[in-house]
Amino acid sequence: MNRRFVIEAVLVAVYGQLLVPGRPVEYLIPYSTIQELYEMRDSNEPVMPEADDDAHVKQKIDELIAFFEESFNRKKIERALQMPWKKSPPLLVNDEVTFTVVYAIDNAHYGETFDPVETELILTALHEKAPIVTDQLEFLDKVIDGEVPVQTYDVEDFEFALEEHLTEEDWKSL
Repeated sequence: MNRRFVIEAVLVAVYGQLLVPGRPVEYLIPYSTIQELYEMRDSNEPVMPEADDDAHVKQKIDELIAFFEESFNRKKIERALQMPWKKSPPLLVNDEVTFTVVYAIDNAHYGETFDPVETELILTALHEKAPIVTDQLEFLDKVIDGEVPVQTYDVEDFEFALEEHLTEEDWKSL
């Protein structure tokens, strides 16, 4: 059984370990976070504080953009963009990871406290009943302070999140 997590596309570029989770994982990615990859690639602003790390992450962003632009994947994503809350068919990344692009719509429900991308992450998590993985501690604090009814994990706790979502059947197969 796949573990499902809502995540921003850039986190996959920044944290390569997310692509080798050790068990099947489906990442639900709001489409707007894919659009952010283009902004990050084209910006002169660094993504990472260290120059070597920044160059590496920008290379990974380019690779991720190329993955989403592959003809077969692009067609799947375009199907999701037909109507709000539609999901793409799974995009196979490797034997353990699939991406599902969600055409999430910011309805301003959380707009007072959260930016549009954060709102889409929250709404996707609520809509899909899946936890959010993030590296934004401020976002985690706002979710807790706002008593938003979603489960969140810091990316550093990803291994724990994978284990926590194991079913009894999964434990037997280990």
